[in-house]
Amino acid sequence: MAEWLKVRRFQVPMSSPLILRAIPLLFTFLWSTGWVVAGYSARHADALTFLVVRFSSAAALLTLIALATGAPWPRDRRAIIDVAITGILLHGIYLAGVWWAVRHGLPAGISGLIAGLQPILTALFAPALVGERISGLRWLGIICGFVGIALVLQPQLAGVAPAALWGIAVPMLINIGGMVAVTAGSFYQKARVVSGDLRTITAIQYVAAGLVVLPFAVAFEPMRIDWNLTMLLVLAWSVVVLSIGSIWLYLFMLRRGEVSRIVTFLYLVPALVAVEAWLLFGETLTPLQIGGMAVTILGVVLASRK
Repeated sequence: MAEWLKVRRFQVPMSSPLILRAIPLLFTFLWSTGWVVAGYSARHADALTFLVVRFSSAAALLTLIALATGAPWPRDRRAIIDVAITGILLHGIYLAGVWWAVRHGLPAGISGLIAGLQPILTALFAPALVGERISGLRWLGIICGFVGIALVLQPQLAGVAPAALWGIAVPMLINIGGMVAVTAGSFYQKARVVSGDLRTITAIQYVAAGLVVLPFAVAFEPMRIDWNLTMLLVLAWSVVVLSIGSIWLYLFMLRRGEVSRIVTFLYLVPALVAVEAWLLFGETLTPLQIGGMAVTILGVVLASRK
């Protein structure tokens, strides 16, 4: 998948300038729905158990797609190991860490703020790890974006007393570990998994992620899942839209662009989640949050300029 996304006779011109501009925005929107999914799934399943089912379902569906479309599988042992490592970091440790932390008392606002550290961490290490040069304008955009999401998350952060942070120290550290894992996974993907078919690569990634999360689900959860229509719809969205659609877009962007530029689009996620919560659940949008969205958009525009 370089210039064209090919599936037998169907071809999409991925090098089209319009499509290339739209991909980061589409990815950000799709990825933001993951927080809504997490809220719905919490009512019907344990966090790690749901992730095991999600990863297993995604791996099975991707394997069927790969076999049906004749997608090539990695044959080199080193390549398979590299793909598995990225799956463990990008999906397994990251999602398990975030979901477990939020389910065990970490306020969503703090979790969102921790996620906002990813572009900063990426910019700090990108020059040494992948040879990217971080301009002053990009740094300005990154800092501006972080300030913006802090404003967007302010209503959630306001209810957290400083003294209460000691009580959530473990979930907070677990969440930070997840953020570090997805950052490391992005660098590893950029440096080591530079080719291969995304259909088979992601299938292997989800097998690896599921195998890592499964023992923790068995050890620490009763593995509760309420199988009902809502649960099935949430699972379907998680697998098709998040685990396949949005991840394909993310991996495609990593292949084509700079890691430090791509991850700045994640600053838009808290703003989109706030809008989605307003539309779906009737939550309030304050003037401060709306102002924070404007600051975030400015930061992303500055940081994503080539």
